[in-house]
Amino acid sequence: MSLNETTRLSRLTAIITQLQSKRLVTATSLANKFSVSVRTIYRDIRALEQAGIPIVAEEGKGYSIMEGYRLPPVMFTQEEANALITAEQLIKKNKDQSLAEQYESAITKIRSVLQYTQKEKTELLTERIQVRNNQENEKTSNFLIQLQSTIANYQNIKIEYCSLENKQSQREIEPFALYTTQDNWILIAFCKLRNEFRAFRLDCIQKIYHLATHFEPHKMTLQQYLEKCIENYKNTP
Repeated sequence: MSLNETTRLSRLTAIITQLQSKRLVTATSLANKFSVSVRTIYRDIRALEQAGIPIVAEEGKGYSIMEGYRLPPVMFTQEEANALITAEQLIKKNKDQSLAEQYESAITKIRSVLQYTQKEKTELLTERIQVRNNQENEKTSNFLIQLQSTIANYQNIKIEYCSLENKQSQREIEPFALYTTQDNWILIAFCKLRNEFRAFRLDCIQKIYHLATHFEPHKMTLQQYLEKCIENYKNTP
C-alpha cells in the first residue's frame, strides 16, 4: 500500500470517528482538520457511502451518520490511551464528586476496548502518575453532571443557595455555562429573581430542583459573556 493510500485510509477512519462523535460535521471543518481541500472531503464521503456507511447529508448544514447505526469501537493509539489515563488521575482529584464518579465509570468502559499490551502499559502508567493538588481528595460539590444536562437541554431549575457570606436564598435560574477556576466550579445562569446573569459556585449550591419547563437558548456564547464581564470590570471605578 502506497503512502498516499495509507494516509487516505487513516483519514477515512478519522472522518468516521468525527461523524460518530458529533451531531453534524461540515465538509469545511473536516477539510480544515485534515488539511485537505473540501473537494477531497466530498470524495472521501462518497467513498464511505460506497463502502456501506449510511451517511446523511443535510443541505446547508453538514453530514451525520444515520441514527441508530453504530460501528465497532475504534482502537486507541498508545498515546491516546496514555492521555486518557493521565486525565483520569486529574479528574480523581477534582472536587466535584459527580464528575469523578462518572469519569471512573467511563474510563472502565474505555479500558475494556484497549488491546492487551495497552492494558499492561496503562496499568503501569496509572501507578506512576500522581497529582499533588487536593491530596486529601476533598469533594465539595456533587452537581456538575446534573448541571451539564440542564445546560444541554435548556431546562429551568431551582436551587437552594448559601453564599460565602452565609446568606440563604432560593433562585429559579436558566443554566447557561460552566467554568472552573482555583479548583472551584462556577455556574453561569440567568437568574429570574435578579433578571440578569449571575455566577453561582457549585460548592455553595445545597439542593437542585429540576423543573418541568424549558427556556429559549440565549443568543450569545460563553466567550462573549466573559468578554462582556471583562469590559464591565474595566469600567468599574
